Amino acid sequence: MDLNAARMFVAVVQAGSLSAAAARLDIPLPTLSRRIRDLERQLKVQLLERSARGAKLTDAGARLYERAGQGIEQLLEAEQAVVNDQMQLKGRLRLSLPQTFEPWWDLLAAFQQRYPDIQVHLYSTERRVDLVEDGIDVALRVGAIVHEAMVARRVLSFRNVLVASPSLLKRVGVPKHPDALHGLPCGVWASRVDTQVRWELGTQMVEPKAVLSTNDYHHLCTRALRGDVVTELPPFLAAAAIRAKRLVRLLPQHPLPEWSLHLLYPPHRHQSTIVRTYLDFCQGYLPKIVQACTV
Repeated sequence: MDLNAARMFVAVVQAGSLSAAAARLDIPLPTLSRRIRDLERQLKVQLLERSARGAKLTDAGARLYERAGQGIEQLLEAEQAVVNDQMQLKGRLRLSLPQTFEPWWDLLAAFQQRYPDIQVHLYSTERRVDLVEDGIDVALRVGAIVHEAMVARRVLSFRNVLVASPSLLKRVGVPKHPDALHGLPCGVWASRVDTQVRWELGTQMVEPKAVLSTNDYHHLCTRALRGDVVTELPPFLAAAAIRAKRLVRLLPQHPLPEWSLHLLYPPHRHQSTIVRTYLDFCQGYLPKIVQACTV
């Protein structure tokens, strides 16, 4: 059964005539009349007896109205509830973020202060999630975007920085060239235990002597601050320690590669108001993210 036509039929019964229903629904009377006739042909039964005084239910029409009327009303109430929730920005927002991306934690706190009725579910992982399979509304993703079925909104770009503590450099000396890193204890980020890590420093490729490998940048930061290792860190983790002179940036003339940061989301034709609001909020908050990623 055509639900839109059934909804129009219910409106005719409630209004008492086709003309009154057409005015209530804000559609042309010929269109409404045609849709009711199409419904009658589909059901192979006459639903309304039309006259100059209005429209009267047939027995079949009365049975349909008795059964369909309540369902249509419930559908209309559900539709209005969804609209109201969207207007009030009330609901759930499901996000995916890279691990340890702290600037976005501040963004989310500010977003929820602005929209306190939005529940945020945050999935933090180094894995490239499947947005559809994992039920994610928007993912923040570092690196190249290869999923052509998704919309990718570029946010910014940044470079990790090579750092060490003053105490470690006092013991082993300050490296003046990438080749000097071969003799230094290094901590590296790696997603697998058997990964062979290479640091691309400008035009030089270096395989550091990894005394520690981990997929946790916070751990690397802590070990660098302790004076245990030379390591690479995201700029937002290293910036405060560099300003406080607790870490020293190494080989700035040989920068690590640039990474792009994107907001990734499915190309829904009718995107929810909550998702649109979140994307716009991210754009407005962007200068603070840029500042946090500047060393």
